[in-house]
Amino acid sequence: MIRINLLGVERTKTRKLPTFTIQAQQLTIACSLILVTSFAGIGWWFWTLRQTAAQVETDIASAQQEQQRLQSVLAEVRQFEGRRSQLQQRVQLIEQLRAGQTLPVQLLDHISRSVPEMLWLTDMDQKGDALTIQGRCNTLIAAADFVTNLGNSNVLTKPIELDTQVEVLQASQGQPGVELYKFTVRAKVDPAATAKNGTKPASTPIAGGGGGGAAAR
Repeated sequence: MIRINLLGVERTKTRKLPTFTIQAQQLTIACSLILVTSFAGIGWWFWTLRQTAAQVETDIASAQQEQQRLQSVLAEVRQFEGRRSQLQQRVQLIEQLRAGQTLPVQLLDHISRSVPEMLWLTDMDQKGDALTIQGRCNTLIAAADFVTNLGNSNVLTKPIELDTQVEVLQASQGQPGVELYKFTVRAKVDPAATAKNGTKPASTPIAGGGGGGAAAR
């Protein structure tokens, strides 16, 4: 048997979600992704800053250690410079003393080599470049030889003056007096020529030998 429903019944319609709801969900997801990305970026940036700060602190500590080491080295260098300065001053002082002693040594050496036989020196005086020598001799030839020998060197400049006078020494009772010649030699020292030709003056052989004695003041 066939039944037919003649009553009109409306079918229930399926509701569709509004479009703005889907868009809101997409926007929420996008915002969430942006927030996550931002937090990740901020975390990475913070971690990078901490790493950089730690590296800077390490570099500062290393620089401070290097500064302390360099300060100790600098102190040693200053001590070395001070010692070197003292040594240089001592060397200069020694050189000055040697330079000051060179001329008198040369002069005495040359005079001692210039003394002939039968001649004695009693006094020698140097004031600046002026040299005065006094002595005794038995003959005028000995005094002349002495002056000649003095002129055979560049230590003294020419002319060399010679003054003589007769001196009679009193003898004991019953003995005749001894006649001697008292002489005075005046000359000038040439330090420039002495320094130019070295420490030893150029002297020629002494006439008559060196049998005299000298007393210098």
